[in-house]
Amino acid sequence: MGNNMTLITEFILLGFPLSPRMQMLLFTLFSLFYAFTLLGNGTIVGLICLDSRLHTPMYFFLSHLAIVDIAYACNTVPQMLVNLLDPAKPISFAGCLTQTYLFLTFAITECLLLVVMSYDRYVAICHPLRYSTIMSWKVCSTMAVTSWIIGVLLSLVHLVLLLPLPFCVSQKVNHFFCEITAILKLACADTHLNETMVLAGAVSVLVGPFSSIVVSYACILGAILRIQSGEGQRKAFSTCSSHLCVVGLFYGTAIVMYVGPRHGNPKEQKKYLLLFHSLFNPMLNPLIYSLRNSDVKNTLKRVLKIQRVF
Repeated sequence: MGNNMTLITEFILLGFPLSPRMQMLLFTLFSLFYAFTLLGNGTIVGLICLDSRLHTPMYFFLSHLAIVDIAYACNTVPQMLVNLLDPAKPISFAGCLTQTYLFLTFAITECLLLVVMSYDRYVAICHPLRYSTIMSWKVCSTMAVTSWIIGVLLSLVHLVLLLPLPFCVSQKVNHFFCEITAILKLACADTHLNETMVLAGAVSVLVGPFSSIVVSYACILGAILRIQSGEGQRKAFSTCSSHLCVVGLFYGTAIVMYVGPRHGNPKEQKKYLLLFHSLFNPMLNPLIYSLRNSDVKNTLKRVLKIQRVF
């Protein structure tokens, strides 16, 4: 490619081009959101561990979802906060690729965990008499571990394809973290294979799993409508509504970002969608599950009462 080519060993994340005053305001707000994300998801994990009444498959998967959300936020938000304070501070090549790999790992794992959770609700409502047999602890553990392993391995494929690429076009990444498509734009080599794999991966871990969730909830809806008592229907809907909200938030933004049509100003749109996806989604998930789930609320009340006694 020529002897005058200068390879890039570090990147500068452009983030959001705003005035210093606005950046300080965002730093304060995002720091609070980050703290709420860690506190909320940490509380969910703690409550599930402390209360034996929450030692069920549904809450077992919920604890894994909360752990993924904590990891999600810890991977992207701290670097974004650093950039808001010092926009010119670079991130190393190794640090950038590590952030890309971890983001993909946690994103894919969360996709698969949401599918597993929908299957759990399907079995609970459509096959209640066989629920304990089908969703045994061995099966639940296998599903959770498999979700993590698939996330790790699929992300590794993207990393292996990314590592050999030379970067010499520019060191400025038009994003607030090292998002894979933003990094590929800086490569001074053919990235057609990488882009094809990103699209194929997005379709396989977004469209396929989302379709299975839709089918599961279609069966669940049919089973709920066959329930004779209104109280039974309300209870069944309440157990699924929280998960449906989380599925809508996660898959809605992810599909628009990676599978949806490209029009208008896709770079800026994707940046703000990913901000919602990586900062607000993990913060909203524990709120959705705590506000719409009576078991979690009751456990939290019992824990708070015990704390007051001591």
